[in-house]
Amino acid sequence: MPGSPDSTAEPPGRWAAEELVEHRRGKLHPAVARTREAVRGVLSELPPGTTVLVACSGGTDSLALAAATAFEAPKLKLRAGAVIVDHGLQADSAQTAEIAAGQCRSLGLDPVQVRAVEVGSEGGPEGAARVARYDALRDAADEFGADFVLLAHTRDDQAETVLLGLARGSGARSLAGMAAVAGLLRRPFLELPRATTAAACVASGLRPWHDPHNDDPQFTRVRVRHEVLPVLEGALGPGVVEALARTAGLLRADADALDMLAAEVAETAVRRTDGEVHCDVGTLESQPDAVRTRVLRQAALEAGCRATDLTAGHVAAVDALVTGWRGQRWIDLPQGIRAARRGGFIVLGPDVTG
Repeated sequence: MPGSPDSTAEPPGRWAAEELVEHRRGKLHPAVARTREAVRGVLSELPPGTTVLVACSGGTDSLALAAATAFEAPKLKLRAGAVIVDHGLQADSAQTAEIAAGQCRSLGLDPVQVRAVEVGSEGGPEGAARVARYDALRDAADEFGADFVLLAHTRDDQAETVLLGLARGSGARSLAGMAAVAGLLRRPFLELPRATTAAACVASGLRPWHDPHNDDPQFTRVRVRHEVLPVLEGALGPGVVEALARTAGLLRADADALDMLAAEVAETAVRRTDGEVHCDVGTLESQPDAVRTRVLRQAALEAGCRATDLTAGHVAAVDALVTGWRGQRWIDLPQGIRAARRGGFIVLGPDVTG
């Protein structure tokens, strides 16, 4: 399509010599070049001999990531494999996972492993599947001695995540979306549109699997993708996805700075004893709201609350024990955790009473 990101005459960015030759001969599709460039930008920072794993479902984005990684890793003397997580949520999930594994092997990735998981119910279907998936990826990284796991989230995924965070009212950290680097995880495609990964698969002759869950409106993310974003684009004009992703980047920088300040305060204001987390009221009440609430949120997480279930409303209720104390009893938090004010401290734990 004229004017689309994948039809430019000379793609921008850094080019490996052989890619530039291929492109000028008309052999290398711009979308393939962009996926390789994005992966190269991440892998080039790693020392030779590093092992990386691609989290691959066989879908468009992760298959494009697997292909780009398989191309780039050997040139950088890296070992690259793949992990396919079988959530067991569909009748043919095991077969689908094996097909994805076969595609990864055909690309040259090694080791390639399918890991079956049991998805619980806590946190809703999407949250429970995510928890099971990330646990499986960490276990696979430990087994194979992998230093990093590559995830195929795109700019479109980032925009959806920002909207979901906005709907939950979970604050700047939630609106900051997904991080390009988060411990074990790396997301090379966060600045690429989904259209680029789709075009890369077509140009490379890859046949992605289409997850029927991606069209199921019972999932909140699906409704955001197919209903909310198109309405926003129609009302506000094109560029909404890019703007949301850009906003996430800006908020992430702000949130990181505030988190650093909160961590410094927590060093003196928070202590952990006998399965409980104690936060000193005297220290916290003199802090700005943005710092104080971050300390309290982190304390709730350390006490046992799950990040996906802990809302801004929960944190505000705990904060009221510091700033609006009127003899309230405890505050009920997710995962059976309570927060109460006791003897000049906010105490968080499973059996806390005021």
